[in-house]
Amino acid sequence: MILKEKPTLRLTIIGTLYWLCLVTNVSGQMLTRDENKGLKDYYKAYFPIGVAVNIRALKGDEAKLIIHEFNSITPENDMKMGPIHPREDFYNWRNADSIVNFAIKHHIRIRGHNLLWHAQAPAWMFKDSTGGQVSKEVLLKRLKDHITAVVTHFKGKIYAWDVVNEAIDDKPDNYLRNSLWYKICGEEFIPKAFEYAHAADPSAALYYNDYNSENESKREKIFKLLKSLVDAGIPINGVGLQGHWKLDNPSPELIREALDRYKSLGLKIQITELDITVRGRNHNAQANADSGLTPALADRQAARYKELFEIFRAYKNVITGVTFWNVSDRYSWLDSRNGGLAGGAAASDQSNPVIIKAYPLLFDENLQRKKAYWSVANF
Repeated sequence: MILKEKPTLRLTIIGTLYWLCLVTNVSGQMLTRDENKGLKDYYKAYFPIGVAVNIRALKGDEAKLIIHEFNSITPENDMKMGPIHPREDFYNWRNADSIVNFAIKHHIRIRGHNLLWHAQAPAWMFKDSTGGQVSKEVLLKRLKDHITAVVTHFKGKIYAWDVVNEAIDDKPDNYLRNSLWYKICGEEFIPKAFEYAHAADPSAALYYNDYNSENESKREKIFKLLKSLVDAGIPINGVGLQGHWKLDNPSPELIREALDRYKSLGLKIQITELDITVRGRNHNAQANADSGLTPALADRQAARYKELFEIFRAYKNVITGVTFWNVSDRYSWLDSRNGGLAGGAAASDQSNPVIIKAYPLLFDENLQRKKAYWSVANF
């Protein structure tokens, strides 16, 4: 006689297997999930967990997620020189103030980003009354006025500033980026920016911020710049490693080497713009556009985030914050950069973007926690 399986038993087995899938991580270890805890709670003993926001994220379900998960906020664009100081005689404080007030209301720390960058700098900054190029003296005076006004406006509210952003050239044979700042002022604009910021708010931590900062060639140029500032007694407190990384690079070894190299200067380190695109250069554009976040890619992304946060926790004595660049897969700046394949420098690219979803963050388009979330939260 053949006994038929009871439907209730079959459903119980399926339910149990589903539950086991939910509570095991990429290594097959059992996890403890507490829906009442956010990332900031899991990392309370380590470092603040931050997120880059725009003004749209301060309402509705995204705002609720930010309040629950994060204890540090970085304005994505609204404190950059162009948006906040579009004309010499006018500062646009509205969006930046809204972000700061939201953070203060919800007891969230604020990182300022950024005071000086070659991109998103207003054209008037570099021109005289005739439309010609300004002198070094005029440009440094304008830089001082800008930094003093912005840092003073937010004094006591912002705990750390990205003072200078991406001043190192990507080409191996070049040192500093050949920006208008460098063409007009030489190297002097960098230490001056830190001095101006420190004078405006001596209590704020001051950071140099860059991408590909773990790449050996660029790493050594960044190290050279930082060492020159430290040796000269310039008020710099740390270095920001942006962390726009991929599933397979940079290697864990390169990241550890970079952390060791920078910390040898006595500087603190922050991971300032973390996201992990699932896109790879071996995929064509059409495949990338249609593939979505497959289970295999989700597994690889979770394993990658797990690997990275194991490193970050090991360096908790020198890492003073980890910030994700954007809230969820609903919106990522990488989507308009071929899913992240264009690289960090693409932030200043003004060409028409190709939209390919990168799915780089811990929350999906519906703001639900992804497998990558639990690989970060459970350790």
